[in-house]
Amino acid sequence: MGIDDKIRNAAEEAGGKAKEGAGKATDNERLEREGKADQTSANIKQAGENVKDAFK
Repeated sequence: MGIDDKIRNAAEEAGGKAKEGAGKATDNERLEREGKADQTSANIKQAGENVKDAFK
């Protein structure tokens, strides 16, 4: 996994956490769900990259 992929995935996860936190703070369920979805997406991408690394 390249360092740029790690940075992108970490940034996406951090953005998701920020969205989720903002959604909780403002009682905005849609924003909270979007944040959780962003985090899940980043984690799935990270897992895929880890699988690729394991087969190198």
